[in-house]
Amino acid sequence: MITIENNQECFVALWRRLERTRQLFGMQYRRFCIRHVMTSWFGAVHDDTIWEVCARTVVDERQYYGLDELPAPALQPRACREFLRALVAVNLGIGMRKVDVKALDEAYTKAFPHSTPLNVNKKRHRRTAGGIKGRTAGGIKGRTTGVRQTTGGDSSKPP
Repeated sequence: MITIENNQECFVALWRRLERTRQLFGMQYRRFCIRHVMTSWFGAVHDDTIWEVCARTVVDERQYYGLDELPAPALQPRACREFLRALVAVNLGIGMRKVDVKALDEAYTKAFPHSTPLNVNKKRHRRTAGGIKGRTAGGIKGRTTGVRQTTGGDSSKPP
């Protein structure tokens, strides 16, 4: 049984334990899912607790269910971050907004210093008056659409 707290030291331990559990399940040919992770960490877990954690684990408006496979934490961390956030919220009996997300993200960078950053899917595109920066209204920069360009000479003759 592990103790769960809402601080960075606990979050670092949870991230590392989650990766070790994924590697262990890979060696045992078991599915790396929320239900199996919770039963291996806490022993016998009530189905209502698993359901509550799953109901709070939502990434890009997609809810994860008990036997849905989680991605590797080092490669696709957002689903695992939401899972750990929901796990902490359910075990401590607090709301999802009360979980310290900044400490959870910093713990991820300590646990996996050379892996995919958490905000990889949150890139902002700079918009200009003509569209996305680097593009013009007619297409890609330097190209025109529908007009044939000639290199001098008599423009009345086709090339």
